[in-house]
Amino acid sequence: MNTIATWGPHWGPGIGFAPIFPAVWGLFWIAVIALAVTGWRKGWWGPRRGAAAHAPGAPGGSATASAEQILAERYARGEMSDDEYFEKMSVLRGGSA
Repeated sequence: MNTIATWGPHWGPGIGFAPIFPAVWGLFWIAVIALAVTGWRKGWWGPRRGAAAHAPGAPGGSATASAEQILAERYARGEMSDDEYFEKMSVLRGGSA
């Protein structure tokens, strides 16, 4: 069986590039893990990105969420009545007044 395996041109004696391939794969996976950790910490994806996108004051935040927060603050300060607050909130959320 050994004799048959050595007949091919690439099965001859010597190791060639064989030790390099595990090192290349190891460096590849280290780079992938480092990129994932960096992306997670900087907020490219993951829970921080989701929280930042829904924050009312964030640049990419929703305008409706920001308006709801302003209404809630005005209501808490006593600048509007219960009926007025709930009417404006229903209009913001897509309902009719």
